[in-house]
Amino acid sequence: MKIIKKAILLLSTLTCLVLTGATLGAASELYDVTQELNTKSYSKKAKVVAKIAETGDEQAADILRALMAGDLFARKSDKIIVLAEKQPDGGYALIAPGTGAALGTAKKSDLSKVKINNRVRNAIKAALGGLDLNHPDPAKRLAAADAVFKSLDDDMLPLLEARLKTEENDKVKSAFEQTIAALYLNADVDFAAKVSALHTLKESGGPEVKSFLSRYLAELPEEEAELRSQVAEILDAVERRLSNFALVENLFQGLSLGSVLLLAAIGLAITFGVMGVINMAHGEMVMIGAYTTYVIQEICRTSFPAGLEYSLIVAIPAAFVVAGFFGVLLEKSVIRFLYGRPLETLLATWGVSLILQQFVRTIFGPTNKEVSAPSWLSGAWEVTSGLSLTYNRIAIIIFALCVLFALMLVLKKTLFGLQMRAVTQNRQMARSMGVESATVDSLTFGLGSGIAGMAGVALSQIDNVSPNLGQAYIIDSFMVVVFGGVGNLWGTLVGAGSLGIVNKFLEPYSGAVLAKILVLVAIILFIQKRPRGLFALKGRSVEG
Repeated sequence: MKIIKKAILLLSTLTCLVLTGATLGAASELYDVTQELNTKSYSKKAKVVAKIAETGDEQAADILRALMAGDLFARKSDKIIVLAEKQPDGGYALIAPGTGAALGTAKKSDLSKVKINNRVRNAIKAALGGLDLNHPDPAKRLAAADAVFKSLDDDMLPLLEARLKTEENDKVKSAFEQTIAALYLNADVDFAAKVSALHTLKESGGPEVKSFLSRYLAELPEEEAELRSQVAEILDAVERRLSNFALVENLFQGLSLGSVLLLAAIGLAITFGVMGVINMAHGEMVMIGAYTTYVIQEICRTSFPAGLEYSLIVAIPAAFVVAGFFGVLLEKSVIRFLYGRPLETLLATWGVSLILQQFVRTIFGPTNKEVSAPSWLSGAWEVTSGLSLTYNRIAIIIFALCVLFALMLVLKKTLFGLQMRAVTQNRQMARSMGVESATVDSLTFGLGSGIAGMAGVALSQIDNVSPNLGQAYIIDSFMVVVFGGVGNLWGTLVGAGSLGIVNKFLEPYSGAVLAKILVLVAIILFIQKRPRGLFALKGRSVEG
């Protein structure tokens, strides 16, 4: 039994020695290859980069990333290539690449950085791409395919083709096919294979494909007329597709801008429609809603970090209440005494807007405040290659429509809505029927201001929060109300959507400022023909 135990112990020891030797051997191989970077020739360095990747060592990617980041040095005393990590005292801790052995410390003057150029950088990107092609994370494999597509390293073609056969993720598989097609165009293959590759690229059709085909066509010799014709045809098809996608994205951007204008203008539409008040402080209600969002997020960040992801949901009702409170306060303290005097109301509310701006500056300072987006609103929905829609703007469009239809339910299905419509259509008759028009005015003003506050919550996701935030939208909001029809919610919806889309389509050609001027001129001309807007309210007081 003792002999058997000794034999087992001896066998275990030998196994450990063999495994350790194999590990050290692999590490030693990586270390030896890395030392070859100690050369002035950039072409040799690019070849060494490929050799480092070919070792297959887990630390190869770390060494290549360190080389890209400028953290690989040659020690001047013995010309050994080392990884250097900067220390708090200003010195550098030296580590042997591949083995991880500590080599002491050194001053910056004792080290010489391993220099690289664009050729070596491209080689590193391609090598890292090859190492990541087999990574278990699909995002890593996708990034690796993109890196190879940009570098067009022919050596990666066999690896990509082999990896494509086992790839299960559709998005990654599409990226592999696109990269393989680009490599085929640069490879020595027959005409039919290149045409097939072109059609594969046509199906991908993203901006990177357009850029690649443009370069490829420019570099293609004039003698290859037939291939040039095929490339030009595919390039035209890709450009048309991207042009259509740009049209869709412009439409989407216009709808998102229109949604913000809708939220800002809804409150203005009902207050202007019910009371005939030109409220120049309406933009400040938007600003108050945005600052309410900022305050709630700061409270969550300092006291309830776990609730930071949901702070935006809490901010919606909070902004409605805070902005609504300021609206009621404004109506009771200023506007109530100026009914029937629109010019004085305009001047008074403009003064109130300046007071509110200074009030906010005093509390929060004049600098912009950033409201971070929760993870569930970050990123974009990639519909297809070349077309992506951001989640925050999609959410704003949905939110604006929900607010609009909720307000319609309030107006159509509640007693308050009935009284508001009665006052809008004929104030004197509503009073004679026992409706407290003063109370309706106050609550209506609070409702309109509260909705503007919710617009501030939406705006905080696409713009910086500042004391001047509301001023950027007040004129546009008035244009929406006048264009759509004073007091008409459907008109406000159509007006906001139209102005948002037209603005976005004009901006690339005329610039943002000139686009607004052109829209303003168009609305002035339109009002000359239809003074009551697209959808005029009907009622005796309105018609009279």
